[in-house]
Amino acid sequence: MDIRDKVAVITGGASGLGEATARRLNEMGAKVAIFDLQEDKGKALAEELGDGVIFQKVNVVEEDSVKAAIAATMDAFGAIHICCNYAGIGNAIKTVGKDGPFPLDKFKLIIDVNLIGTFNVLRLAAAEMQKNEPYNEFGGRGCIINTASVAAYEGQIGQAAYSASKGGIVGMTLPIARDLSTIGIRCNTIVPGLIHTPLFQGAPDNVIEALSAQVLYPKRLGKPEEIAHVAIMLIENEYMNGECVRMDGGIRMQPR
Repeated sequence: MDIRDKVAVITGGASGLGEATARRLNEMGAKVAIFDLQEDKGKALAEELGDGVIFQKVNVVEEDSVKAAIAATMDAFGAIHICCNYAGIGNAIKTVGKDGPFPLDKFKLIIDVNLIGTFNVLRLAAAEMQKNEPYNEFGGRGCIINTASVAAYEGQIGQAAYSASKGGIVGMTLPIARDLSTIGIRCNTIVPGLIHTPLFQGAPDNVIEALSAQVLYPKRLGKPEEIAHVAIMLIENEYMNGECVRMDGGIRMQPR
């Protein structure tokens, strides 16, 4: 896919991995719709990037919220070709801990935001993508990129909900790619390791050093721009489909 003049929806686009991807796509000539709950950051980023970038305050779990943002994107740009899903949350609660069993509402919240929220956005974006005129001889109409985590494979103590949500994203990648293949829409998933996002801001140096030491090479946390680089590759390379790509420096997470 030639990124120039294509339209991208990016959830969690106001910060971290989403912001890095929004900036890169904007540099490459794409139009970008930032979907996020962080209104101040989202508006500021859209204003900074200028023409061809809009912000929509979106709760990915709420169908009406996503539908309204998709409609606003169509009104602004007339199409959607790319959907990057970065919005997500996490918690650390043992299945049974000192306070008792894992509260079910807190488990459901992680599943709702990370897994159902991802599917909610991509299904509505894909419904618009199918209306696109094909941009290549094979009927290509769009590209979906979801975000999982190495916790999908090596969840740590306290990550039952988070790992389940990210494992669900890994598990639905191929079926979605198969579902959408007849209309020329590809679906892939990025599987990040330890990436230096705002989550790590303010963390003591010794914590960052200990986490970095777990990485095979290079012994540091990943950068959001490196995840954006993978996203660009997945968009541009039409033969990448139905894949989950680890981006983790070779780390294999230990129990704690």
